[in-house]
Amino acid sequence: MFYGMDYILLVIVPSMILSGAASWLVQAAFNRYSKVGTRRGYTGAQAAQLLLDRAGIHDVQVVAVAGHLTDHYNPATKTLALSQNVYGSNSVAAIGVATHEAGHAIQDAVGYVPLKLRALSVPAAVVGGQLGPIAMMVGLFLLTAVPVFGKVVFIGGVVLFSGVLLFQLITLPVEFNASLRARRLVVEAGIVDQQERSGIDKVLTAAALTYVAAAATTALTLLYYLMRSGLLNRRDG
Repeated sequence: MFYGMDYILLVIVPSMILSGAASWLVQAAFNRYSKVGTRRGYTGAQAAQLLLDRAGIHDVQVVAVAGHLTDHYNPATKTLALSQNVYGSNSVAAIGVATHEAGHAIQDAVGYVPLKLRALSVPAAVVGGQLGPIAMMVGLFLLTAVPVFGKVVFIGGVVLFSGVLLFQLITLPVEFNASLRARRLVVEAGIVDQQERSGIDKVLTAAALTYVAAAATTALTLLYYLMRSGLLNRRDG
């Protein structure tokens, strides 16, 4: 009822294309530039640590974690975690990923507002992602039988699921800003030269597209439910 051909055509197919293209671009860029070593030979861990030191950040620990592209910065534990193929590699790709995560640590240190807002929006995203679709589906079902109650339930689901979209939209400037910091600081710190930075630009741009694709997928899903409900086309009175 709720996942017919229209859902496949309007949500599933576009989402698969967007996420698939973004994922392919990330893997292609990372694989290409993971084979290109930097002239100065800094490893990902060393590059990240250098940026932290230059920023006067001494309470963040750079550690290695298992997995592929599992790199992340945890502001709660002050841990900058780098995947195994980034931590000890001196490739252009590794430097790009590592310094991007260092950019997040710098955001945290300077009190970057969108980073704080993203942390605050996590509970809304978790709850909204779990309960929002259920409430919207139940609301759609009830709209024909008990319209008023169904509308209330449906709108409640929309509000809940909007928490996911809000989190993803806040994430965009956080990720873009971290990449901008990395691109500028790697050259200023002498980690790479301007020519090598072009490779870092490609890796980080491809990575940013995954966040854009995720937000677009959530927006498509929300729009689909609103269209199915008919609330967008109704005129009261």
